[in-house]
Amino acid sequence: MDSPMSAGDSSTARIVARSSMMDSIRACGLSGLAGVRIDKEELRRRLLMPQYLRLAMQDSIRKKDVGGGDQHFHLRGSDDVPCPESPMVVFINSRSGGRHGPVLKERLQQLISEEQVFDLHDVKPHEFVRYGLGCLEKWANNGDLCAKETRQNIRVVVAGGDGTVGWVLGCLGELHQKGREPVPPVAIIPLGTGNDLSRSFGWGGSFPFVWKSAIKRTLHRATTGPICRLDSWHVVLQMPGGEVVDPPHSLKVTEEYQLDQTLEIEGDVPDKVNCYEGVFYNYFSIGMDAQVAYGFHHLRNEKPYLAQGPISNKIIYSGYSCTQGWFLTPCISDPSLRELKNILRIHIKRVNCSQWEQIPVPKSVRAIVALNLHNYGSGRNPWGNLKPEYLEKRGFVEAHADDGLLEIFGLKQGWHASFVMVELISAKHIAQAASIRLEIRGGEWKDAFMQMDGEPWKQPMSKEYSTFVEIKRVPFQSLMISGE
Repeated sequence: MDSPMSAGDSSTARIVARSSMMDSIRACGLSGLAGVRIDKEELRRRLLMPQYLRLAMQDSIRKKDVGGGDQHFHLRGSDDVPCPESPMVVFINSRSGGRHGPVLKERLQQLISEEQVFDLHDVKPHEFVRYGLGCLEKWANNGDLCAKETRQNIRVVVAGGDGTVGWVLGCLGELHQKGREPVPPVAIIPLGTGNDLSRSFGWGGSFPFVWKSAIKRTLHRATTGPICRLDSWHVVLQMPGGEVVDPPHSLKVTEEYQLDQTLEIEGDVPDKVNCYEGVFYNYFSIGMDAQVAYGFHHLRNEKPYLAQGPISNKIIYSGYSCTQGWFLTPCISDPSLRELKNILRIHIKRVNCSQWEQIPVPKSVRAIVALNLHNYGSGRNPWGNLKPEYLEKRGFVEAHADDGLLEIFGLKQGWHASFVMVELISAKHIAQAASIRLEIRGGEWKDAFMQMDGEPWKQPMSKEYSTFVEIKRVPFQSLMISGE
């Protein structure tokens, strides 16, 4: 049978040996700048905000008051102040990147300024959005031209993993909701383990710390890179009242949420429900992959000395997955517990369609993923680069991060997942969807496992009532700076 993947992809997928140093440089979009000298002082001049603006934003954030830095505007005098061409702020998770995090923070502060580099353990991104940008907006409205230009042109760099990037993007989304545009675009310095968001926008899977000029070149690229768009997806989890769940940070308790009324709920509905909501940028999954991730996170929390960096994390994760029954379901297990089709019902809305459609859960699938990006699991592409004739046959379109669609695929036993992750084969293609509703009900199952952008949790299930997960696209898109 013909492979759905293009011939070029299937052959190159077998080449796994790479030069890690050069791969990091190329992947960070820096190889094109390798022969270009970046002058430190010239770069600083383009990035550095005037002192009175820096101090005013700092005091506003510290006091949690948009007027907290007003005195700096009153004391600056009447002289014209040159505005930076590309004002920039950096959020850094200094605990990411192993021992490199604190060093990177110090070098960034030297290159720009201490006031424009925020350690996420001291300044939260929502505080910057509400009070830092609010300070600029207040004085822009009061006639300060430099505050106005800085607010219009400011860009953001996030130094951290995918979770950190998603956190910042979510807080910047508040600007869309309140009509406080423009929304600053975001560049990435990858410090996490998977770094799939970073890979998807040309910033690579790791940062080349050993290359001394890499920080300068990254900041330079962040000032000049073109702007791309990224879909984000709103998730609502509705479960029967009385069930207890420990949700991830990305899910927050919300008041009772009304599910889409165009799709009727079959069966009894509980008198009381608990609702949670959140946003993801890369993927949502249910099944064995989330179970392995959940166990690994708990193992890492109990024995933090095992997790000393991305490489050790991946080795431990791979070994741990072999102990969870994904590769060989124990013979004593009830066969009815092996497949998601026994507990899961999927409805989707296709693109430009208002009607819900139920789609079958394929036999033997033990994990189902709804993917927004090309990258999953540290740079893998399980959906694959599919041939045009296969796309047409299945009614699919070429996948993009801003196309308003999620790619839904399945992973079977661990051996199938392993071949998918080394890109020897593509995953089990299920559908492309503009909206998704998942319905799960326990039976012999007591718990299901779910995860969103790498944050897993154990989801209790009821025998009497269904738990629902509804996924819809957020009406506005995030702005990303391309590193390519």
